[in-house]
Amino acid sequence: MPAPATLFHLAFPVHDLKSARRFYVQGLGCRPGRASDHSLILNLRGNQIVAQRADEGASRQKGIYPRHFGLVFRKLTDWQALARRVAKKGLKFYQKPRVRYEGTPIEHRTFFLEDPSGNLLEFKHYSKSSAIFGLKSYKKVGDRR
Repeated sequence: MPAPATLFHLAFPVHDLKSARRFYVQGLGCRPGRASDHSLILNLRGNQIVAQRADEGASRQKGIYPRHFGLVFRKLTDWQALARRVAKKGLKFYQKPRVRYEGTPIEHRTFFLEDPSGNLLEFKHYSKSSAIFGLKSYKKVGDRR
């Protein structure tokens, strides 16, 4: 399969690079890239994320909104494999694996993790790939109250 024309890039704050490295590399299986005293480049399944040390760290939010990041898996088996890895590595689920919007056009499996700095990550798989970017007539986005 040819390499994609673009990659996703995200920089995010962490309070401690060593704990971030353990979580992302040993826990999630990211490949580490360049590193300095203030940042660590990580390969998250072909996308570049960068842990940036910030003295104040990430501000903690109540719940999953407004800020989180993660991956949408095209194959259910890949999503399931990561959920098993997370459990095996002893990472704590912020929200355990579950099905959201069951029986609707936007049905998907999801779980959330919280890294050591309080950053929230979501990993999901849609039952119908058309829900990833499409289904504009379906107005449900998230489950904010």
